[in-house]
Amino acid sequence: MLDVRGIDTFYGQSHILFDVSLSLRQGEIVGLLGRNGAGKTTTMKSVAGMLRPKRGTILFEGEDVTGRKPFQLVRRGICYVPDDRRIFSDLTVDDNLGIVYRRTREWDRERVYDLFPALREIAGRRAGVLSGGEKAMLAVGRALMSGPKLLLLDEPTEGLAPLIVRALEEQILRLKEAGISILLSEQNLKSSLRLIDRAYIIDNGRIRYQGTAKELENNEEIRRMHLMI
Repeated sequence: MLDVRGIDTFYGQSHILFDVSLSLRQGEIVGLLGRNGAGKTTTMKSVAGMLRPKRGTILFEGEDVTGRKPFQLVRRGICYVPDDRRIFSDLTVDDNLGIVYRRTREWDRERVYDLFPALREIAGRRAGVLSGGEKAMLAVGRALMSGPKLLLLDEPTEGLAPLIVRALEEQILRLKEAGISILLSEQNLKSSLRLIDRAYIIDNGRIRYQGTAKELENNEEIRRMHLMI
């Protein structure tokens, strides 16, 4: 479904990603794991069209989408949920859900509220006053309104209490059951291992490891080298 081949991405003159390659099959949750500053968000933004790689290719469903604009990728079925949520603080929860470009009618407000019942209870509340967990749910819910085939979740559990993290994990697994493929960027290894099928570890802008969740769980040396803070 997604095939990232040897991308190099820069911020200005700073070379951030070096020959990064990864793949994701239909129906998978794949983890992109690493410490803060390792290159996870830059990789996600490259796939989402927010940064254009200087070298390499990004294929989605066999089509070269390298350098496409974010709105074009949303129309192809790729939706990015950034780590800072990017919700509209002055709008209500319901209005945030309503202003999204909808590629299909597969997802609507009612289906989002069924997935996140807590949002239904605060539908009329201004988004700027929501808790961290509520904002995380709203950010994912808003992305779902576009009818994504591939969801890019950038550190969705960051700053959330453990109980909220577990609830969000359950909802992410329900998205997998609904047929949505997910590329998950995380520092939270324990949470990731409960969700992912396979993992890539990125460190200093390079992919250092790839394997199944079980293989990573059993490889203490790799975890210590590239994931321990």
